Amino acid sequence: MGESDVPETIELPQSYTLFTPSNASSPKICRDFVRSALATLGLGDLAETAALCTSELVTNVHQHAKGDVHLRTRIESTHIRIAVYDDCPGLPAPRRAKSADEDGRGLFLVTALSDVCGVSRATHGKGVWFQLNRE
Repeated sequence: MGESDVPETIELPQSYTLFTPSNASSPKICRDFVRSALATLGLGDLAETAALCTSELVTNVHQHAKGDVHLRTRIESTHIRIAVYDDCPGLPAPRRAKSADEDGRGLFLVTALSDVCGVSRATHGKGVWFQLNRE
């Protein structure tokens, strides 16, 4: 999908930020937020992948980190980048889940579905991010 698919009245880049407490409803709230922002900008083809990756990262914050969730979505002409920040300085450690495990696949899914992903240190904690190319 090219830049021409974004409604003409919207200038790029666009940034959206959401703060939410880390609790069991946080993944759904963040997933719906990302899906809605991308659909509104005519990027519905990326919305489901972005929502799934966002949900996985927010779930990790809820299960393993401390503090609130800080979600940043940035839409550029060539890509979208979504970062999930938390107050925990410890970096995520991807692991290979066993077939009977009920968790442990989130970072693997984000890596497999995104074009680029990574971790960055923040003033208080860290940000785990992924990028989806628009072309």
